Amino acid sequence: MTTHRYVHRSQLPVSCQEAFAWHEREGAFQRLVPPWENVRLRYRSGSIADGDEVHLVTRLGPLSATWIAQHFDYQPGSQFSDRQLKGPFACWVHRHGFTPSGEQACVLEDRVDYALPLGWLSQLAGGRLVRRRIERMFAYRHRVTQADLASHHRFHDRPSMKILISGSSGLVGSQLAAFLSTGGHRVLRLVRREPQADEIRWDPAAGELDAASLEDLDAVIHLAGENIAQRRWTSAQRQRIRDSRVASTHLLSQTLARLQRPPQTLINASAIGYYGNRGDQVLDEDAPAGNGFLADVCRQWEAATDPAQNAGVRVVKLRIGVVLTPSGGALKQMLLPFRTGCGGRVGSGKQFWSWISIDDLLGIVHHALMTEGLCGPVNAVAPHPVTNAEFTKTLGHVLHRPTLLPLPRFAARIALGQMADDLLLSSSRVVPQKLSDANYDFRHPTLERALSHLLGRT
Repeated sequence: MTTHRYVHRSQLPVSCQEAFAWHEREGAFQRLVPPWENVRLRYRSGSIADGDEVHLVTRLGPLSATWIAQHFDYQPGSQFSDRQLKGPFACWVHRHGFTPSGEQACVLEDRVDYALPLGWLSQLAGGRLVRRRIERMFAYRHRVTQADLASHHRFHDRPSMKILISGSSGLVGSQLAAFLSTGGHRVLRLVRREPQADEIRWDPAAGELDAASLEDLDAVIHLAGENIAQRRWTSAQRQRIRDSRVASTHLLSQTLARLQRPPQTLINASAIGYYGNRGDQVLDEDAPAGNGFLADVCRQWEAATDPAQNAGVRVVKLRIGVVLTPSGGALKQMLLPFRTGCGGRVGSGKQFWSWISIDDLLGIVHHALMTEGLCGPVNAVAPHPVTNAEFTKTLGHVLHRPTLLPLPRFAARIALGQMADDLLLSSSRVVPQKLSDANYDFRHPTLERALSHLLGRT
């Protein structure tokens, strides 16, 4: 059996103890899985101590495989390791090492010794592909580890917080919960089913939420809402989109306002749909609301936070742009046609798309939690909005694919109805003025940098 070794090292902006603690906390695994990999956590026992296990299901197209790894060689602040008990490799042993590098820095070294199944035959058939996949994975893991630790360390003098999140199982909420947990905060979740540990049940449709369970929170982050792109906008679907946002926000805000010990902060999701179709007009947080279905929903959505604000809670209304991640949302839907060379601009391509990488959205929420002077509407978008034509060209460049097949305006409207006008053809050139004034440091200020990171093309 031929064994190969792969080593990846990076400087981290924190001590060995702080970096080790980050890896030990709940959520670290979720933060480290590249978004282009189809991996699901099936079972976990403990954390990273000797004997603790992780059971994963990995998918490649229609095929799936179970991967069971067991931790060993646990040395707090110094190293821990895991080895494959069952999985796609003939052998896999992974050591995570932490070495001091000055007073407030360390070097993280990931060292993997692995062997492919079927010996020389698999090496001949796919050895280079496997090596490249490992390189992409660890490059991504180290970028995320560096950036997450830097974000948390910036506010290392602040006490840990008790934070309640709605929509924690969603695309953004699941990553946000992992990001905050690894930073040392206690995360509770609002759920509609029977609650488990660190969960609180509510039923927004029935107006049910136990106020007593919300006492003594430091912050609430409200992300829950019907997926606006899940199905065509019939009258019933438009009502579900509106109710899932406005009614739930009103219930939560009113409940917080009645508490004896309310949270200091409520961060409420909104959207750049607030501004409507505004052509090439530059839109900061002072720009008035636009017209149309989404603009109307966003106005009512934000107004539903008034009871909490009037009760003295600091309310941040995040007007979120197009969230980029290959795990879901717009980018996931675009990848198949673009990878097959069938991608192209939508309509004229002149409409502005104001976007944000998912990692920056997490960073923005964290920055809003920690920045007491930040309140009211905050545009959660990257500093460089692009036209749809520019987005198309950049995605094609990152994927090394042509972008020659446009989607005409009439075809988009036939396929999606009103949704096409509001989501694909509407133009919103939104800028993050308040975040700039609050000194938020963007991880991915440009589209090419964001896509290269998210798709593992750096």
